[in-house]
Amino acid sequence: MAKLPPATVRFKAVLHRPAQPKTATWAFLILPEAASAKLPTRSQVTVEGTFASAPFQATLEPDGQGSHWLKVDKALLEAAGVQPGDTVTLQLVPAAQQPEPKVPPDLRDALAAHPAAKTTWDDITPVARRDWIQWMTSGKKAETRVKRIATACDQLASGKRRACCFDRSGMYSRGNLGPPEAAD
Repeated sequence: MAKLPPATVRFKAVLHRPAQPKTATWAFLILPEAASAKLPTRSQVTVEGTFASAPFQATLEPDGQGSHWLKVDKALLEAAGVQPGDTVTLQLVPAAQQPEPKVPPDLRDALAAHPAAKTTWDDITPVARRDWIQWMTSGKKAETRVKRIATACDQLASGKRRACCFDRSGMYSRGNLGPPEAAD
């Protein structure tokens, strides 16, 4: 049976300026619950489509409440001709291919030092790599991050492909997932 293409999700949302940092050149919006519910996951999901008629691709972040939010960079704001306070129309679908996540330098160094872990890392999907990165970097203390990187390298070296027991949506943990506080 042929797989149907994902349905286009259409909605309007208000752009907000973040309260911090005060010098931010970006904005954000929170997806309406009905729009977010049409996406395939409550966790990070990369989408493509139009933002106020400007084409874009971005990764939606979970808000910890079962929905998503979108950080809108300065270039997209300018391309769309919008600013915080405006209501924008979006049309989006999950991206056909998930982009490669940016690997932090400390993780890149650790993987280089553990060839067996690097082999598994290279073989897993971009979404799995993104989950590992999010788990490793989500600790509040520097020593937690160091410990998680070491643990991840050990687990990857043993062939483990997914970060275990990690709440990707933020709904069931005390994580700091969610949109920034709005200045307005």
